[in-house]
Amino acid sequence: MTQEFDYDLIALGAGSGGLSVIERAASYGKRCAVVERGLIGGTCVNVGCVPKKIMWFGANIAHLLDDAESYGFDIKNNGFDWSRLVQKRQAYIEGINKYYHGYMKELGIDELVGDGSFVDAHTIEVAGKQYSARHIVIATGTRPSFPNIPGAEFAITSDGFFELDHLPKRVAIAGSGYIAVELAGVLNALGSEVVLYLRKQHVLGDFDDLIKTTLFEQLQNSGIEMRTQSEITAINQQESGLLDIEDNQDKGMTDVDQVLYAVGRRPDLESLNLDKAGVKLNKRGFIETDLYQYTNQPHIFALGDITGRAPLTPVAIAAGRRLADRIYDNQQDRHLDYEWIPTVVFSHPPIGTIGLTEAAATEEYGDRIKVYQTQFTAMYNSISGHEVPTAMKLVCLDDEEKVIGCHMIGPAVDEMLQGFAVAIRMGACKRDFDDTVAIHPTSSEELVTMR
Repeated sequence: MTQEFDYDLIALGAGSGGLSVIERAASYGKRCAVVERGLIGGTCVNVGCVPKKIMWFGANIAHLLDDAESYGFDIKNNGFDWSRLVQKRQAYIEGINKYYHGYMKELGIDELVGDGSFVDAHTIEVAGKQYSARHIVIATGTRPSFPNIPGAEFAITSDGFFELDHLPKRVAIAGSGYIAVELAGVLNALGSEVVLYLRKQHVLGDFDDLIKTTLFEQLQNSGIEMRTQSEITAINQQESGLLDIEDNQDKGMTDVDQVLYAVGRRPDLESLNLDKAGVKLNKRGFIETDLYQYTNQPHIFALGDITGRAPLTPVAIAAGRRLADRIYDNQQDRHLDYEWIPTVVFSHPPIGTIGLTEAAATEEYGDRIKVYQTQFTAMYNSISGHEVPTAMKLVCLDDEEKVIGCHMIGPAVDEMLQGFAVAIRMGACKRDFDDTVAIHPTSSEELVTMR
């Protein structure tokens, strides 16, 4: 006798991954539901990529105003209204939320509001009601990590950054990854005094050395204080609400408005009761999956940040769509290739990267690699009075010089990378780059004229 289910598919989490898999499954005529306790759209829409990019645009305008005089404009900057930018940002996000709710209704997808937890391998409980499904996708994402130090409750994470109702005058940021350098750049450009606490000597630990070094120097040159090999050990709150910081270098800080932690994220799975479904975790505490998004249970899948693999919004979207294609449209080998994933860091200046770093390529291939690189000041910055650096590197393999890594930092590289990523994924060699006619005058032409 065939078991009857309430749904063909239930997605746990209405972020990028959950929405993508459920939307594609519904397009194949499947009965679907999505479970979410918070705002639809997840981290990316509400406290991640989208609001961050809007704040980054605001910071860029601050730089443009500084550059205007060099270009002959007599402009007076009468100040910056943080609350006005936040109001516009939130209105934009609310528009996305509204769109998603309407789109789910249009597709016939049920929204189940609350925490979802497993009752058994095919059954989920939400707000006291139980729902069964033939397939279940776990896409609940991650949450920011907090330190285990005295006074940690006085600090905020990136989530708290998006709750700020005014521009803080003095900020300490702990972290060296994407979020730390992005928010440090935004706050610095908009007028905050920023101190960046780094456990090691560098930022962006897994990135190419050229990128790490260039960004470190630029952050420092922009006025951000870089405290290397430093960790905050305690936070104390004054009666005024300002904060005093103790650190392992006995240097500390006083009269700080905000302490912001950007030291990684942990999987959001506490409420899932995974043991009742028999779903296993890996050694890092994330849900273990193969390249087809299977967990150890054949009808339960996981995708996005909850897997700990390439925690990027487009990765979750791509994995979700391919999963639904394979299950419900008989595209038998359809899955995401995790090898060639381009990514951008919205630092100041931005970073674009794909493939192996020089160090990783050398470790894997030894003297079979050849590296091309260039450093320069882009035309715009050459007369702006702010000589922001641009640096680019191509990592190539064997005599054919297949491009296996491309790393860039500088104005506009965030928009350059997408097209080059297509070429690299298709197996482009250095000769293909060389044979492409340059677009002049642009910074991107350096990638096809590099010697």
